[in-house]
Amino acid sequence: MSELGYAAGWRLIRRLPPGVTGAAFALGADFAARRAGPGARRLRGNLARVVPRADEAELDELTRRALRSYARYWHELFRLPAMDHAAIRAKVDQQISGVEYLDAALAEGNGAVLVLPHSGNWDAAGLWMVGYAGSFTTVVERLKPESVYRRFVAFRESLGFEIVPASGGTGSFRLLLDRLRENKVLCLVGDRDLTGTGIEVSFFGQPTKMPGGPARLAASTGAALLPVGMWFTEDGWGVRIHPRIRVTSRSEVPAATQATADIFAGDIAAHPTDWHMMQTLWATDFVAAQEAA
Repeated sequence: MSELGYAAGWRLIRRLPPGVTGAAFALGADFAARRAGPGARRLRGNLARVVPRADEAELDELTRRALRSYARYWHELFRLPAMDHAAIRAKVDQQISGVEYLDAALAEGNGAVLVLPHSGNWDAAGLWMVGYAGSFTTVVERLKPESVYRRFVAFRESLGFEIVPASGGTGSFRLLLDRLRENKVLCLVGDRDLTGTGIEVSFFGQPTKMPGGPARLAASTGAALLPVGMWFTEDGWGVRIHPRIRVTSRSEVPAATQATADIFAGDIAAHPTDWHMMQTLWATDFVAAQEAA
């Protein structure tokens, strides 16, 4: 059923008028906000960390808008194969900032590690990157069922992304090292630890873990570690490439990961409803969930 749902999304939604499908996705988001299921409640709890002074009514509105933002991402994802890719790149090009930091990294010849949170539309940003710097390499979570994972891999490869599975082990890490030594670009999501082996950081004043892989890759190769912020604009996508975080040895990886978390926090605080974090993130929330269970 899951695979049929995704297949229908990619086959049908792009063939229908975008105004109709966009309105349907927005209505679905509003329904999810009223229903307040587990994902919506977790999103609301995460937003309460980001906007700690919000009262209950403000949190309700933030959650509704965040779910609409998430619905917009999925609507665009399903329509992306039929959209004008040149127009998407042009729209991102109008609103992106910090490209000079990427240019400087590639001019050095050691590649670039772009690390980003679950915000905005990372597929639209990736499409821009393909047009600007050629194919880039990214690591993706291995979804279940396997058929859905294969659909996502095929979709993103059709956009020009090189996909590496997160469960690929040491072979995947060596491939990423090779790409940096070839002066290529890596784009890695870095605001949630999927392995349990991440580095502890302070994020919005509370402890959590974030993956140390991006900083380790930069330290091992001399590549530039470049945090990226993303959000939606009214008719497009905002992207900000931040200045390089210097990391020259393994001993500096924890500090570089904390610096990345701080930059993420700034961008997310500026655009909280475009942060699509519907999973448990902070250590205290994991403990509360275990106690409740």
